[in-house]
Order: sequence, then C-alpha cells, then structure tokens
Amino acid sequence: MDNDVNELVAQVDTGARHPAGLPGKILYGVPIVWSLFQLWYASPLPFQFGFGVFNDTEARAIHLAFAIFLAYTAYPALRSSPRDYIPIQDWVFAALGAFSAAYIYIFYTDLAGRSGAPTTFDLVTAIIGMLLLLEATRRALGPPLMIVAIVFLTYTFGGPYMPDVIAHKGQSLQKVMSHQWLTTEGVFGIALGVSTSFVFLFVLFGALLEKAGAGNYFIKVAFALLGHMKGGPAKAAVVASATTGLISGSSIANVATTGTFTIPLMKRVGFPGTKAGAVEVAGSTNGQLTPPVMGAAAFLMIEYVGISYIEVIKHAILPAVISYIALVYIVHLEALKANMSGLPRRNNPTIAQKLLSFTGIVAGACIIGFAVYYGIGWIKDLAGDAAIYIVGVLVAAAYIGLLKFATTYPELEMDDPNNPVLELPETGPTVKAGLYFLLPIVVLMWCLIVERFSPGLSAFWATVLMIVIVVTQRPLLAYFRKHQTQGEFKRGLLDCVDGLAHGARNMIGIGVATAAAGIIVGTITLTGIGQVMIEFVEFISGGNLMAALIFTAMICIILGMGLPTTANYIVVSSLMAPVVVSLAATNGIIVPLIAVHMFVFYFGILADDTPPVGLAAFAAAAIAKSDPIKTGIQGFMYDIRTAILPFLFIFNTELLLIGIESWFELIIVIVSATIAMLLFAAATQGFWLTKSRLWESLALLLVAFTLFRPGYWWDEIYPPTETLPATQITERAAAIPENGKLRMSVQGENLDGKFISKVVMLPLGKPGDGAERLADAGLEVRTEDGKVYADNVMFGSSAQQVGIDFDWEIVNLEIAADRPPKHLMFIPALLLLGFVAWLQRRRMGPPAAQPQIA
Repeated sequence: MDNDVNELVAQVDTGARHPAGLPGKILYGVPIVWSLFQLWYASPLPFQFGFGVFNDTEARAIHLAFAIFLAYTAYPALRSSPRDYIPIQDWVFAALGAFSAAYIYIFYTDLAGRSGAPTTFDLVTAIIGMLLLLEATRRALGPPLMIVAIVFLTYTFGGPYMPDVIAHKGQSLQKVMSHQWLTTEGVFGIALGVSTSFVFLFVLFGALLEKAGAGNYFIKVAFALLGHMKGGPAKAAVVASATTGLISGSSIANVATTGTFTIPLMKRVGFPGTKAGAVEVAGSTNGQLTPPVMGAAAFLMIEYVGISYIEVIKHAILPAVISYIALVYIVHLEALKANMSGLPRRNNPTIAQKLLSFTGIVAGACIIGFAVYYGIGWIKDLAGDAAIYIVGVLVAAAYIGLLKFATTYPELEMDDPNNPVLELPETGPTVKAGLYFLLPIVVLMWCLIVERFSPGLSAFWATVLMIVIVVTQRPLLAYFRKHQTQGEFKRGLLDCVDGLAHGARNMIGIGVATAAAGIIVGTITLTGIGQVMIEFVEFISGGNLMAALIFTAMICIILGMGLPTTANYIVVSSLMAPVVVSLAATNGIIVPLIAVHMFVFYFGILADDTPPVGLAAFAAAAIAKSDPIKTGIQGFMYDIRTAILPFLFIFNTELLLIGIESWFELIIVIVSATIAMLLFAAATQGFWLTKSRLWESLALLLVAFTLFRPGYWWDEIYPPTETLPATQITERAAAIPENGKLRMSVQGENLDGKFISKVVMLPLGKPGDGAERLADAGLEVRTEDGKVYADNVMFGSSAQQVGIDFDWEIVNLEIAADRPPKHLMFIPALLLLGFVAWLQRRRMGPPAAQPQIA
C-alpha cells in the first residue's frame, strides 16, 4: 500500500504513533484489554457467573476512559510531534483523561447519593474531563468537531448575549458541567451508549474478518466474477467495496483495503486516474449503507427512532442495493463510451460461470438471507430455546467441512496489480476456497433475524465465531493439506491478538466522537434550542418542505467535510429531524421519523467524497496518483444517484419498504425503483443505448421520476384523500381497522402562544367503540357550535406524542380516497422510454459495433 495512504488511514482510524519498547507494549496491550472488556460486557457470562456485571452508565464510563487514554497515546498532538515515542505530557493527559472519564464508574454510589448537588471535586473533575475530551477529539478527528462542540458550549453559557431569535436565560458553570459530565444527558448519553453496546463489537467483528483474510477473499471473488466484463476491474471494485462494507464502517479504510488492488487495474483497462479513484470512492462511501453491517450511525437510529435493528436493515436494504446496481451500470456506461475491455480469463468460461454476473451476486446474497430466515428458521420453530445449540453444532460441522473442502483448491494469494501480465482467477476455485468466511455473517443474520437478539449480543456471537476461525483456520488448513502444523496454532493466536488490538484502535475515533457529539445533544436538552431551530428553519424555508430538506442536506455536507459520519449524524439528526417532521406535518404530509434519519444518514456519508475535505477522495487520489479535488468532484458526480434517493424516499416511503401490503406490491416497488435508478444513471451520464441528446436525457429523467414517484402525477389527477367533517370523529374511529391510524387536521396554540396547524396520524389499538378507542389513545373530545375540540390529552399518550394539545380544534378528518392504482402512471412513462429507445437504436452503428451489456 502507498505510504501516503497508510499514513492517512492511520491518522484517521488508528493513530499514527507506533513507539518501541515498553510504551509500544502498553499501546498494544491496552487496546487488547479494551476489546476483552467489551466482549465480557456484551456476553451473557457476567450474569451467569454473578460478577463483573456493569450497568449502562458504568460501561460507558469505562469505554470512554479507554478511548481518551488511547487518543493521547496513539495520536500525536501536532504534525511535528514525535511518532516513535510518547512524550511525558501525553502520558499525564492520558491518565487524567481516563480518570475523569471513569469518574462516574469509580464514584458511582457517591454520585447517586448526592444527585443534583455536585461537590467542588466533582466540578473540577468534570471541567478537566471536558477540556481533555475536546483535545482528544481534535487529535483523533481534527479540529471541526471540537470547534462545533465549543460553539455549543459557548451558546449554553452565553444565552442572554445571543441574538433574540436564539437567546435563552443562560446556565451556570455548575449546572452545565453537572449536566454534561455527571449525568447521562450529555457526554455519557445515548450516542456513547450505542458506541459501547453495539458499535465496538461490529468494528471488532470486521477487524477479525479482515485479519482472517476475508477482505482478500471478497476482492478475489469480485474479480473472478466480473473482471472479464467491459470495464471489469471497475465493476469488481464496486462489488468488492460493497462486500468490504461488511468488514469496515470506514470509507477511508475501505478505499485503502480494496483500492490498492482495484485502482491500478482500472487504470490498466483504460480508466483515467481521476475516474478510477472516483469509482473506488463512490463504491467505498456506499459501503456504510450496506446491510447487515452498516456504519455506526445506523446503530444510533435504533435509539433515536425507537425501532429494532431488523427494521433499520429492512428500511435500508432497497436504497442500498439499487444504489450499488446503478453504480455498476455507471461504470458499464463509462466502459461503453471509452470502448474498454476487461481482463483476460485463464480459460473459456462455462455457461454457469457466464450466469455468475453482478445480478448473480445480488441474488446470491438474497438467497443466503432467505436460507437463514426460512431454511434454518424452521429449527427455531421445531426446537424452541434449544435451537441456538443445534445451530451451534451445525455451524461447527459446516466450518470443518468447508475448511476441508477449501483445501481441495489452491490457497488465495493477492496478485500484484502492477504486474504487466495479470489473468483473472478461475471463478469456481476462487469462490469455493473461502466459503467458510460466510459462516460468521450467517450467524450474525441468524441471531439478528431469527433469534431476535440485540445487535450487541448478535455481534458478540458472530465475533466469538470469528475468534475461533482466526485461531484455528491455520492449523486446520495445514492439517487437511498434510502440511507441517507446528507453529500454526501460535500464528493463529497472534493473528487473533492482532485483530483484538486493531479493532480497538479503530474504535478510538468513534469513541471520542460519540462522546463529543453528546455535548451537542446535552446542549439541546439544556437550552431548548431544538424548538428554536424549528422556528428558524421554518422562517428561512418559508414553510416549504423541499427548501427545508435542501437546507438539511447542505448542513450535512458542510459539517461532514470535517466531522466523521457518526458525529455528523448525531448533530444534524438531533437538530433537524424534529424540524423536518414538524414542517412536513404543517404541509399536510406525514413523514416517518426513520425516513428523516435515513435522509441525514445518507448525506452524512456523501460528505466523505465531497471536496475540498473528502478524506476518502484523498486516499483514492494518493493510490491513483491523481488530483484529489478532481477525484472528489468526479466521485460526487457518480454519487448523485445516491444523493437523489433521500429526497425520493421522503415523499415515497415505499422505497424504504414502508406501507407495502403484499408481495405483488413489493415486487413492483423493487423492479420499478431499480429501473428508475438505472435510467437516472443513464441520464446523468448522457449515454444510454448510445450518446443521448439533451432532450433524451431529460426524457429519461422524467421517466425515472415517474417510476420512483408515480403518486406525484396521480395526486394531480385524483386527490389522495377525502375530507370528512370532524363531527364524525367517533364514527370514523370505530371504523378504523385494528392498530390502524386516524388521520386528521388539527390546529391551536402551543405553550409559546404560537398558532400551529398540521396533519397528524393518531394510532388506534383494538377494535371497539369509537369514543373508547380515542380515550385509549389519550384523546377526549367535545363539540361546541359544530366544532370539535380536544377536551383532554393524557400525558404520555399517543395523542400527545403525535402533537395534539389541550383545547386544540380538530378541523376535519381525512380518509384515503377510492381511486385507481397510481402505478397506471407507469404506462405513459414506459411508452416514452420505448420511444427514446427506438430513436437511439436508429442512431446506433451496424450490428457488429453494437455494445452488449455485460
């Protein structure tokens, strides 16, 4: 790997210091201890043995203590600071920072006994801890997140001196430090909790997968399957980046892992350095969107939105898949435009090998998912609680069997991409030589989907299997190959220990980032700026939802230029998610909270390749020896397809698989969304069957939009809802199906005296009398002069949660209109598409020159 790329990955992910002697051993040993602590905390063992049980707050404190200690020892203070030894002041800062972070754990009982009345020592510790956390954040992540945190802290203290629109009464030093450091409202809040409970185990799982050789396996398989196609190395790079997304939640590490092999090969078949780097960047940034292992921000959604991880995966799967399919298609179009070829195969492919294309890879991933859920899932129905033990035995048998099977094929070794003669590996032997790497992913999916374990416990069991694989694969492979086994077990143990150390060092930045982002969340809860932001955005957007979404996307990209994806997501979702949901309701649109959080998640990831600070683009440019700014711009142009998706699924939540009621409807959504994304890619590339004219590209965009959101045009022809008088509220409540929702328009004054008008969806439970169902939802109504008012809204009820307040008027009710299916709009769209295809085919050259889609 290029030294510049190595240095960049170290600076961003693991720390650039590698001292010798005792300091080096400490810097190697402490991450291992951290990994072992996290494994212990995630496991069921503490509860079975009755000791070493940590509650959430204690675990967060220990987690942050490790992160701050390593931030000062692994990351130099300045560019000119030494890399080969650790200065004495950094040891002092590391010890003080670790003590301050662990303070809540060390004095947990004492702090609980004097809640709300911190001592001088408490405050001094909190202040020192806050300052050291900010400096640790600067070292590990650069100045931007530290500056953002300082701005929010300044706002907390300087409320009375702020402009009127954001002014507040201000807070004392004692109140702020107590809130931010001695409670779970600030630094030790939800974000750090997610890093402690979920993220660490998934990052460790990925580090062990990489150490076992899975990264090399995925790259080789991608090249074996796709390298022969037009622009094959670029298509293989996309697929390799998607599969490597299972291993790394870092787009920069993804570029470094796959890019060192893929970028030189892309250049060999005709891609300019800028485009070769851009393809790798676009594929790697999207790696964080790929279920089942997504970026750290995906785990935060579980807590912020209040849904399970399975639901997050369900909502994320379709946009991620069609985004990757479109990127492969963009690469194909680039290859067609430049008349590129693929790499030579070792021998003539069989029919089966020809069928193994990108479509086959996607289908294979789906088959694995269905096999886990339906094929293995019946064991759960048959054996009940004993199923986990039966599956454990089956996995062990499958591991031994697949290892022995792998030894019948040559070992996988990474070729030198700069070798002047390079042939593609044979497909069958390559795929079969590492099938056992899929077992940990199967176990992870089993635990998540069938057993419905928490993400942390699921990652624990998958990581345990990975530890077994890393330790035993070397001696077992040597035994089955009848090679010398002496020393192989020791090498496996060393690989495992290295994986534990590397996984923990990968977590330093995430640990301090989630803690620093907690400062922002603590400021929001302490000052009430969230409500101020709603009014501010509503003012600058003029109440227009699309303007608010564009504003939110811009904030994500601007902050994301300096903030890691996780911190970016925490900041923007905390501030903007309630704003978008509230503004949408005011516009009569019900936007699910998960759709807004996915919106922020997507644009936070896109910031990794956005110039001038897209770090993934800098890593790719270092490998491609191209201009990083041009590489970033080209990568963002390829990622326009990903940038358009969030706007679409805000208005058409079917893309997130929300509101789909049948398999037939699901198939229509998947097929139409895939075709639409391919057409969008063709339109933005200016090339479909041949080079497109401007009006043809516009026509393709129109067709793509219609396939993505047929309801837009249909709503102009047939109103989606019918309005009923509010006086029918009890009758309509009685008619709503079980667990259905009553849609109604409400208006009234909030506590600040501002008049609010919006549409809400009130969830109703079991069938029954209308008045009783409303009461169960926390709403009692009265009628005066033909108008209906909320006579009582129960605290904490569904009615309060959707935003109804006491004495608000229920203006009217809205029910779904009886109208033809909106998918009829596909007919004129496909006719227009056929017309464009006919025109382009007429302009194409003779049959021998016609490009064939691989």
